[in-house]
Amino acid sequence: MFDFFKKDKPQPNAKAGSEQLAPEPAEATASKSWAERLKQGLSKTRSQLGRQLAGLFGGGKIDAEVYEELETILLTSDVGISATQHLLDDIKSRVKRQNLDDTVQLKAALKDALSDLLSPLQKPLVTGTNQPFIIMLAGVNGAGKTTTIGKLANHFQSQGKSVLIAAGDTFRAAAREQLQVWGERNNVHVVASEGGDPAAVMFDAINSARAKNIDIVLADTAGRLPTQMHLMDEIAKVKRVMDKALPGAPHEVLLVLDANTGQNAVTQVKTFDDALGVTGLVLSKLDGTAKGGVIAAIAQARPIPIRYIGIGEAIDDLRPFNASEFIDAMIDA
Repeated sequence: MFDFFKKDKPQPNAKAGSEQLAPEPAEATASKSWAERLKQGLSKTRSQLGRQLAGLFGGGKIDAEVYEELETILLTSDVGISATQHLLDDIKSRVKRQNLDDTVQLKAALKDALSDLLSPLQKPLVTGTNQPFIIMLAGVNGAGKTTTIGKLANHFQSQGKSVLIAAGDTFRAAAREQLQVWGERNNVHVVASEGGDPAAVMFDAINSARAKNIDIVLADTAGRLPTQMHLMDEIAKVKRVMDKALPGAPHEVLLVLDANTGQNAVTQVKTFDDALGVTGLVLSKLDGTAKGGVIAAIAQARPIPIRYIGIGEAIDDLRPFNASEFIDAMIDA
């Protein structure tokens, strides 16, 4: 019933379904530092947020009008109402406490306020606590889940870990095909089924990983909309089956979010967390949005650790979240 795929030769240009698989990193991309690539990936956010802030922080008296303009800038960058108010209150407190009187000084105050909000979310994923370490990935269709799995496989292999992929989205043939291509590219086993019960795929994959002493299992699940509560119940069932196959599994529930969805990402976090108990977030496609500020809205609404961010299509354009680097890349014009 289940097929195992393992190829020796990767197919870097292969496609499957509607998503474009990530190309191998070009030499020009590889020569840039991660900070440079992050800044380039967040250029759309910075062009909107950073340049507006540069104009605001150009010098002058700090007054109600300045705060009002700052509020507008944050809201239009998808920081969200609650997070914007939180940041404004924090900044006003710093201005009063530090006796700031010129808007030039507000930039540092904003960066410090953002750091206090985002730094608690900077918690790298630790996978050495269990073997196999089971990572369940969830998210709506189109969030970049399949591509994220391929990039994570590459990331963990670069750490010397063995990886197995469980193609648990048995309802979308393209998802299985895409994961098979990623498996070929990374020389990783893929456990898949032609239709059938996704929970059975997970059960089989976990048992296979235990038998083969695999370090990491990346378990894909079918895309779900937060409004589809009956389908959310099904994915919760898949999680329970993982626990039966290996008590305590999954050890990490990663929710993949498309940064382009803006405030809808906050709704997704709340709904998936309520259904599955999300333990980590992956924020993908930051290179295609001017709404990178949504990360602050997520931090305020549901402060779940952001394990990774994706800022491009290259296979190594997925890295652990670093709050300081992210803030610098987002704000500095």
